[in-house]
Amino acid sequence: MAIPETQLYARSDKQTVYLKNAVKNPNISVGDYTFYNDWERDPAEFERHNVLYHYPVNGDRLIIGKFCSIACGAKFLFTSGNHAKKSLANYPFPIFADAWELDWANVAEAWDNKGDTVIGSDVWIGYEAVILQGVHIGDGAVVGARAVVTKDVPPYTIVGGVPARELGKHFPPEMVERLLKLRWWDWPVERIRAHAQDIMEARLDRLEQAE
Repeated sequence: MAIPETQLYARSDKQTVYLKNAVKNPNISVGDYTFYNDWERDPAEFERHNVLYHYPVNGDRLIIGKFCSIACGAKFLFTSGNHAKKSLANYPFPIFADAWELDWANVAEAWDNKGDTVIGSDVWIGYEAVILQGVHIGDGAVVGARAVVTKDVPPYTIVGGVPARELGKHFPPEMVERLLKLRWWDWPVERIRAHAQDIMEARLDRLEQAE
């Protein structure tokens, strides 16, 4: 059975949403079938509880690919949660511009802008993991529970810890190369459905021959 284009809750328990249909912020982009699960709060409130310090003044974006799995409590911290390193003070004077007779037009000087946060496709982000601003996580990567990701993660790499460090590779390099060329997540949905068992059982030869 096809999944309706606008379906929000993925299951009847309403703990899981197709994230694409939950976000409204134009600076958040989510690919098809990516889901977020939350048993503590309504997962439809992902923008409010999980995307933090994401203010329009910066124009930075959260870009999440297709078929990602995002566990309960995972958070994305954006630029405005930073304090500018060039300042002699940790105190963010520009965000209290009136009190210090500063120009509100320069409010973004309170922090260091690190740009977009980009999550590839088929990425698994574990329970209460934290992704910091400007990080790029490659396709097929795995982020362990409560990891704090401070730098880019290559495709099909497993990271964990605080700060997150590489724990290993999901597959051997030759297999990773083939998977990145295959990009099954970009296939038409009917082809994915026809080969879901092949994907789950790692029948890469068969997938490479699929039409």
